[in-house]
Amino acid sequence: MKKQLFSIIVASTILFGCSKSNNDTPDNTNTTNSEIISDFVNKTAIPTYYDLDTAALGLKTALNLLNTQPTDANLAAARTRWQSIRVIWEKSEGFLIGPVESEDYDPNTDTWPTDYVQMDSLLNKHATATTLLTESEVASLDQALRGYHPIEYIIFGNHGSRKAADLTIGQLAYMVGLAADLYDNNVHKLYLSWTSGSKYGDNLLNAGNGNTLYPKVQDAIMAIANGMIDICNEVSQDGADGKINGPYIGNNNAGDPNLVESPYSGNSWTDFKNNIIGAQNVYLGTNGGVGLSAFVSQYNKDLDNTIKTQFTAAINSFDNLGSTYFEDAILASSGKRTLIEQTRTAIKTLQATLESKLTDQSSGLIVTYIKN
Repeated sequence: MKKQLFSIIVASTILFGCSKSNNDTPDNTNTTNSEIISDFVNKTAIPTYYDLDTAALGLKTALNLLNTQPTDANLAAARTRWQSIRVIWEKSEGFLIGPVESEDYDPNTDTWPTDYVQMDSLLNKHATATTLLTESEVASLDQALRGYHPIEYIIFGNHGSRKAADLTIGQLAYMVGLAADLYDNNVHKLYLSWTSGSKYGDNLLNAGNGNTLYPKVQDAIMAIANGMIDICNEVSQDGADGKINGPYIGNNNAGDPNLVESPYSGNSWTDFKNNIIGAQNVYLGTNGGVGLSAFVSQYNKDLDNTIKTQFTAAINSFDNLGSTYFEDAILASSGKRTLIEQTRTAIKTLQATLESKLTDQSSGLIVTYIKN
């Protein structure tokens, strides 16, 4: 498909349910829907996946060096690489649409918690073997034994207690295979799926132009907006599946550290914060591009300001825990569980606004003003 330019046209008789003086007239920027889609693809999604690709290759190189030279300095470098790629990956979860879902790149690399029983069995099997696990061997494992978190377990141990001298032959063999599988079979292919051959990004860019995936421009804008909502929900939702709430209510509501996302590095709370920053990047735009904010502000400036304020409040709320690990803060004895609930509430408030005002199928801005 080719990019379709579609100017946003506003009929003065259409109201969105806020004060007329602020909301019936588009501002003078006249950002088009195609600009928002194009900038999302070319200035947010593809640059993020490029950075992820570069970081995954750097992690693979660092882990290969750690395998051949298992020094504490190389271990520290590998940890830094792991933490750096997690920042990029978690921000990219602000738009889990397209191949990252349809090709299972997300569960192949970021399934948690790790399966301790199977992982110990695998490590014991290779405890004395000098042969490294190949990427194809790792690719055949259960998803809970692939990706970021088994690597995290090997190079961090319990909150960074691992020493280079502690690394076993089996752990090193597994680590090298994990790094190859992460980069070759997943992250690099994810990047190529947006940039090479039959590119997913073209489906978005050509929405409404004979496109079966996105028959209307509205469908593409809705998919981008729903990506923000989905990650807010994943982080803040009630029940055992919530990134925050699952560990929080675990162990009979006393908190279960074994259920957190990144337990070995103590990175979970940072992961969650970067999830919401990634959604904010979609809303505001990155690298000089326009985001969904440009669309919202044309029709409802008050709503745009509200969403921006709620993003800021949700993101800033993560700072309330200070340096306390999430897995420690969730414990009933920590005295910090109220702070965790405040963060979850802030994200749920943001999510509710996005759902009711932006993507609602009967009255949301997208269905109200994008008709094609």
